[in-house]
Amino acid sequence: MLSVSQLLCMASAMAAGVAAMAVPQPKDLSSVQFPLHKREYYDYDHAAEPVRGVNIGGWLVLEPYITPSLFEAFRTNDYNDDGIPVDEYHYWQWLGQDEAMNRLANHWETFYTADDFADIAAAGFNLVRIPVGYWAFETLESDPYASGWQQIYLDKAIGWARDNGLKVWVDLHGAAGSQNGFDNSGLRDTITFLEDENLQVTTSALNKMLTKYSADEFSDVVIGLELINEPLGPSIDMDKYKQDYLQPAYDYLRNTLGSDQIIIMHDAFEAFNYWDDYMTTEQGNYGIVLDHHHYQVFSSGELQRTWDERVATTCSWGAGAQSEYHWTVAGEFSAALTDCAKWLNGVGIGARYDGSFWKNGAGSYYIGSCADNENVSTWSEERKVNTRKYLEAQFDAFESRGGWIIWCYKTETSVEWGVNQLIANNLFPQPITDRQYPGQCTY
Repeated sequence: MLSVSQLLCMASAMAAGVAAMAVPQPKDLSSVQFPLHKREYYDYDHAAEPVRGVNIGGWLVLEPYITPSLFEAFRTNDYNDDGIPVDEYHYWQWLGQDEAMNRLANHWETFYTADDFADIAAAGFNLVRIPVGYWAFETLESDPYASGWQQIYLDKAIGWARDNGLKVWVDLHGAAGSQNGFDNSGLRDTITFLEDENLQVTTSALNKMLTKYSADEFSDVVIGLELINEPLGPSIDMDKYKQDYLQPAYDYLRNTLGSDQIIIMHDAFEAFNYWDDYMTTEQGNYGIVLDHHHYQVFSSGELQRTWDERVATTCSWGAGAQSEYHWTVAGEFSAALTDCAKWLNGVGIGARYDGSFWKNGAGSYYIGSCADNENVSTWSEERKVNTRKYLEAQFDAFESRGGWIIWCYKTETSVEWGVNQLIANNLFPQPITDRQYPGQCTY
């Protein structure tokens, strides 16, 4: 484990920012999201190439299915997951700050390195989306987290991206009290993000993130700041969310900081075109990208779709984005055709695919076996072909607008969710623009 002084030394050694990147001007000035007097910016609909990115998941925000070894250390029996922390919050709470820091400093130091970013660039990606929790910037008094250390590694990662010609989205992935009740927010099974204290702390953390990563030091590499990942629109007060979180964040960035940095706004799981009349240029707003996340494995109905139904759904995602007002990028999707990855649905919950799913009284039924799911040598040729076809269909759908950022680059065990393993098993296009199954989606 690195000492505090070593960590602080690394933080101070981060490379200074360089001049802002010049990018192509839009062909149709009526679509410009920036007033013409603003400085150069990244235009997501008229760039030289679409975003072809990958998420740096499970690193600065833990997800048990991405790094199961960190959570298996708590196992007390072979029969169930009793006693295993269900999320990062409970990981810190169970261990206490000193031991959690001891374990996570090693994780931060080793799970992603400069070599990974070099490999990402060599594979043809041009952007990385880096999730970070609010606790990297600020915490509640009751929180178990140690704050600030994740920023050191985030800054290192931005430096690695710069060194390899990659652009960056910095993504606030978890809010105080959780914005969705998912373990990827840091705290599972509660959604109290908009309660006053939680909202205040999250806003303070966001403002620190906006201040730091919209500064000139990072303007050559950071081309988007995501205000919050996956707020669960159907379960929160959307009017309050817009009025008390989104609008103040926009005002803080544009008016207080005077920054033209791009804002990334997740769709909150609302339908296409829901956001068309929100924060428009006609209302005096600019520089907004709408982030869509698309998966087909989180319900039994999706898992049972025929191949034609799966492709039709994929192509509908591209079609749905065609008429949207804002720039759009698919900020998450995957190659997964099952939900078999251990703990994908959460610690202790099981998989819908094999009928073992059980949560809050809701079960599932058998669709297929999850046995040897992570052993590609046991996959049928049909499954291998369909994995590649599914990826290509999604790439084509999402490149019909601003592009895509696949989830995620690596996991410890799951092939379906680890791009580096997909590449190693010849299931992912290399070069990244190669198409073995072109024309699945046409617009």
